[in-house]
Amino acid sequence: MNSRQLARQGYAPTTAPLKSERQVEYDVIGRITSRMTTAIRSRDFNKLIHALHENRTLWRKLAMDVAHPDNLLPDELRARLIYLAEFTEHHTRKAIRREASATPLVEVNTAIMRGLK
Repeated sequence: MNSRQLARQGYAPTTAPLKSERQVEYDVIGRITSRMTTAIRSRDFNKLIHALHENRTLWRKLAMDVAHPDNLLPDELRARLIYLAEFTEHHTRKAIRREASATPLVEVNTAIMRGLK
């Protein structure tokens, strides 16, 4: 390839559209949910611990974002999301101690993904 072809390729318009914030959130939640589901099905507790940690980190970040005064979501939705973050925190502790199944966490994430779609 010569320099002229490289320049054309470098300055050519991109064919892939940029993702919206909603789509990025959907993708992140989807990846983490998939990891939890795979770990639950395979009964691999080490993988489940890692997926639960990722999920808890995600929900902590979501709660911080929702709680920020500049967040434009309606107050009722913000309150519900903060409640889900608290539920996730509490239930994750139980799942790590093997006192509860991680399946409800997958169900919460799946419901959120439906809402984002």
